[in-house]
Amino acid sequence: MTDSTILDVEQIKTLLPHRAPMLLVEKLADIVPQESATGYKAVSINEPWFMGHFPERALMPGVLIVEAMAQTAGALVVHSLKGKASSSVYFLTIEEARFRKPVVPGDLLRMPVKKLRQRGPVWKFEGKAFVGDDLCAEAEFSAMIHDGGAG
Repeated sequence: MTDSTILDVEQIKTLLPHRAPMLLVEKLADIVPQESATGYKAVSINEPWFMGHFPERALMPGVLIVEAMAQTAGALVVHSLKGKASSSVYFLTIEEARFRKPVVPGDLLRMPVKKLRQRGPVWKFEGKAFVGDDLCAEAEFSAMIHDGGAG
């Protein structure tokens, strides 16, 4: 069942350790706890990577699009675990990454992510990144949730 909650950037900051310029998800919606959610990122020319990628035609680096999808999944997981403040999410794998269309300043990225499986603290997701109806990128990725306790 979809959670009617919509998380804004300040609420997401309570779930993830990332901060500007590396916080790449600004809204989380369509939340189905422990299953799926949709993240949003407004792409701005003021982001620091556009100075060098590329000066003559600004493109959002593909690796950052994958990072944004992974942050969406991480925020979903920590939110689903009731926002345990001591939980951290660590990337383990990126698979099947495909980049279909460039993402440029002024675009609004819509990033639905869906859990493929969970085994203990390891979660695997598929993510897609759209601008409008256009698929720009997709990937499968996994991460480990660490509870922050001694270990």
